[in-house]
Amino acid sequence: MTDKPFPDHRAAALALLNGNHRLSRKAGQFLGQLAVDSTPMSEAQADWLGKLLDRAGLPSMAEGGAA
Repeated sequence: MTDKPFPDHRAAALALLNGNHRLSRKAGQFLGQLAVDSTPMSEAQADWLGKLLDRAGLPSMAEGGAA
C-alpha cells in the first residue's frame, strides 16, 4: 500500500470498494455514487469520504482532488 494521496474522489471510492474494508450499506451506496459521478463533492461528502479513508487506513485525498 502506498501513502500517496488519491488524485480524485473516484479513485478513493474505488479503493474503498475494492479493498477488504468493512462498510455499511449506506457507505457502499455513497461510494458507488462517487465512483460513477464526476460532479464535485459537497463539503459534507468530502468530509465523509475523508472519514471513511481514515478508518480504512488509506491515504487522504490530494489537495484539490474533490472535483
